[in-house]
Amino acid sequence: MKIKKLLLLSLLSIIVFSCKKDDTPEPFDAVEQARSDDNALIEYLQSHYLNEEDGGIYTINNGETALMNNVETQIIEKNEISYKLYYLKQQPEGVSNAPTEVDSVLTTYTGLLLDSTVFDSSKYLTWFSLTDVIEGWSHGFTHFKGGNRVLNDDESFYYENSGSGLLLIPSGLAYGNRSQGIIPPSSPLVFQITLNDVN
Repeated sequence: MKIKKLLLLSLLSIIVFSCKKDDTPEPFDAVEQARSDDNALIEYLQSHYLNEEDGGIYTINNGETALMNNVETQIIEKNEISYKLYYLKQQPEGVSNAPTEVDSVLTTYTGLLLDSTVFDSSKYLTWFSLTDVIEGWSHGFTHFKGGNRVLNDDESFYYENSGSGLLLIPSGLAYGNRSQGIIPPSSPLVFQITLNDVN
């Protein structure tokens, strides 16, 4: 009986220790991830183009102009790491105010992974406080301007001449090494945005 108990205890110890060893997370290297994200974003920018007719982003296959030729960059320092945010402004660039990082924006948007998977989209005007969103949005929206609000006779309204374009965001300015819905950990993100108004 004692032998059975000792054998059972030994087996249980092996299972517990092996589980602990397997559950230990790999150390996360944020500096290396920032480099990897930037390389992935550059590759994406060099291999994709924006179709002005339908607003879609497609893989270059016929000599189209790469996104890389039209993007601008902003360096953002966070936790002693330099992250590179890429943005592309389309025409019109907007005619009213540009937001600061503490303002709210009225926007429509589509969020994409680098493999073109759409993970979020809103075709309806939605207000967001730039203090409550990912840092890539907080910094990125400041490069765009809102449009003009046009009031109809029935008091409905719409916007024209709104700023629109792309934000290409490294994971360190998005969700980091955590998953978020269908977004895998350490994912750079692409957003197609329209900035209609600023509060």
